[in-house]
Amino acid sequence: MELFWFIPTYGDGRYLGSHEGARAASYSYCKQVAQAADELGYSGVLLPTGKSCEDAWIAASTLVPVTENLKFLVAVRPGLMSPTQAARMAATFDRFSKGRLLINVVAGGDPVELEGDGVFLNHHDRYELTDEFLTIWRRVLNESDVHFDGDYLSVKGGDVLYPPIQKPYPPLYFGGSSLVAMDVASRHIDVYLTWGEPPAQVKEKIERMKEKAKQTGREIRFGIRLHVIVRETEEEAWKAADELIQHVDEEAVKSAQKVFARMDSEGQKRMNALHQGNRSNLEVSPNLWAGVGLVRGGAGTALVGDADTVAQRIKEYAELGIETFILSGYPHLEEAYRTAELLFPRLPVKRKQDENDRTFISPFGEVKVNDKAPAKR
Repeated sequence: MELFWFIPTYGDGRYLGSHEGARAASYSYCKQVAQAADELGYSGVLLPTGKSCEDAWIAASTLVPVTENLKFLVAVRPGLMSPTQAARMAATFDRFSKGRLLINVVAGGDPVELEGDGVFLNHHDRYELTDEFLTIWRRVLNESDVHFDGDYLSVKGGDVLYPPIQKPYPPLYFGGSSLVAMDVASRHIDVYLTWGEPPAQVKEKIERMKEKAKQTGREIRFGIRLHVIVRETEEEAWKAADELIQHVDEEAVKSAQKVFARMDSEGQKRMNALHQGNRSNLEVSPNLWAGVGLVRGGAGTALVGDADTVAQRIKEYAELGIETFILSGYPHLEEAYRTAELLFPRLPVKRKQDENDRTFISPFGEVKVNDKAPAKR
């Protein structure tokens, strides 16, 4: 099992929908979050993409030199980027970071934002373009003098002269819930990502993706994107969930839902359907809370509970086939520590071990009476 964390390049804070307790997405702050995730033993971090975020490639490239082991899940954007240019960027990043790049394939889900970036294709055509993009992207990292003539993209004599470290290329992650998206995923990607839907729905998607991958002769791993609100007691956790949205009023919810309604993302529709803008019943599955999705697009659910319970819910997803958990919490610096302290000892987390470690995470456990290290759990 791998646990990833999240770099909040569009801002952070203690509350959703409020300036109170808000933090800017400064380089200094993002660096603190990245270094904390690295030190604590998270395997990687996701950098979000879109016009509300700092550019993911630029941000990640500035964080590589100040971290040691952390991998960076960075988005390529079919339609916004040339596939050969994106392959060249990936090769350079991977080589200069000594193999710490993971590729997140994002076709986009907001037609208004996409038009602002010059993309005017509908949902189906964007994924058809993504299929061509990934075909070229993969080929130029494996072959030379690539020729491709598609409906959306054409390349004549495409080459990437400097190869990546990871062979044949950095792993491809991809999230898409529509049938056309899953078809594209089955032909190209290494890790299929889903947002945090209830286990029964996640199980259905995994089975469908496995069947599609089988038809293309490929094997796919699975990951999930979730927020987490974990505390020492169940009561503290649910109190923290309520506090997170205490400044979110009905007008803010209506405004956010109006924006979500214009999106053609099947995943966003599935997130919206969990709560339908109604804050009266946000626990959509045991310990799975949809409050974040009232005003936040994309991943909108959080696992809420005491450490044993949240760990058990994570294990239940793992039993379905999920191997990578991309977690986050507000504010991301403090919650990176809290999540690691409470969950890592309770989960079979794949971490790079330091033989000098005396405690379960790092040497920050205080020594007792001058000669006894903190006991392991």
